[in-house]
Amino acid sequence: MSHWNTRGLRGSAFEDTLNMTNEQYRKEGLALIQKIPTPIKPIEIDHERRTISLAYFEQKSTVDYIGIMGGIPICFDAKECGKKSLPFSNIHPHQVQFMSDFAQQGGIAFLLVHFTDYQETYVLPVEVLKEYYYKEGGRSSIPYSAFSRELLVEDKGGAYLHYLPAALKYAKMEARGVFKTDTCQDEEKSV
Repeated sequence: MSHWNTRGLRGSAFEDTLNMTNEQYRKEGLALIQKIPTPIKPIEIDHERRTISLAYFEQKSTVDYIGIMGGIPICFDAKECGKKSLPFSNIHPHQVQFMSDFAQQGGIAFLLVHFTDYQETYVLPVEVLKEYYYKEGGRSSIPYSAFSRELLVEDKGGAYLHYLPAALKYAKMEARGVFKTDTCQDEEKSV
């Protein structure tokens, strides 16, 4: 059974920035994107501080965010890594399957990955994720070189992370079939 503790707060500043950005997008009428909470069952509670120090996940999560932008359904998971690659230990098979199923229904699905070493954030299409995730040969991560500069989230400074332009660019690329390859077909493998 999975459990949660303070390690589960990794990337919380990144998610806080995304939450503020999503609220701004809502106010401006650009998109409606919501954070999806993962249901937990508290085990150890510090009533004085009103904090949970140990809990168990009640069920598997799908993705961090789901919503709609400009009439396009989107879902994505936010990942932060300090390395030169995104480790698969941060990505669960049920998340890849959910994003794949979501894309098959006409939405766009991606990872929003922040590389702390480079201070860069990228949209990683589900098709590219699957290509590496299901690749034979035992890869344990997606290398930095797999992230397309075309899908780099432009840093405009300030408190917001303006990822919608990169997500829209991905949607247009996906509509043109840029990511349709034989290696990006749905895999029903257990990982």
